[in-house]
Amino acid sequence: MSISAFRKKKLLYVFNVFFDINNSGEIDKKDFEIAIQKICDLRGWPAGSPKNTETHEVMFKIWEGLRSKADKDNDGQVSVEEWCNMWDSYAKDPSNALEWQQRYMNFMFDLEDASNDGAIDASEFAIVCSSYGLDKAECEDAFGKMSQGATEVTREQFAVLWQEFWQSDDPAAPGNFIFGKTNF
Repeated sequence: MSISAFRKKKLLYVFNVFFDINNSGEIDKKDFEIAIQKICDLRGWPAGSPKNTETHEVMFKIWEGLRSKADKDNDGQVSVEEWCNMWDSYAKDPSNALEWQQRYMNFMFDLEDASNDGAIDASEFAIVCSSYGLDKAECEDAFGKMSQGATEVTREQFAVLWQEFWQSDDPAAPGNFIFGKTNF
């Protein structure tokens, strides 16, 4: 089994928008450092604050998990090919959950749930997604498709949508919109 053209488009979108922050063509620790700064600035978490420290710790654990699973040539970077190969392996055995992916999912949910009420609404979702350079109106549309018209998405619902994003070949699957894009 190999990755379908549709899934590859989704994977490359996430690679380029949410991981390769410095647009170097590869994911490395520097991308995570930039993302951490962006996240902390977005949320107003100053250096040394508990949330800033937690963000650093969680994001670097995500980086180490990703690097250990995908960086097959051990050069400290994850290439597009390594990224796609990792997801192809995952697709062959979805029961082999990637620990870093689970950590990243929880981190994204917590980041988007700015009100800390256990659910994400369209505004919270759009603020985070648009901070990565996406059009805010498209992010709001994506939320409507992802939530299937509901006003909020709980962590449990988010987890199902998250898995659907990574595994589905169905262009209409609600999980496809979890990263703020309405078409691929």
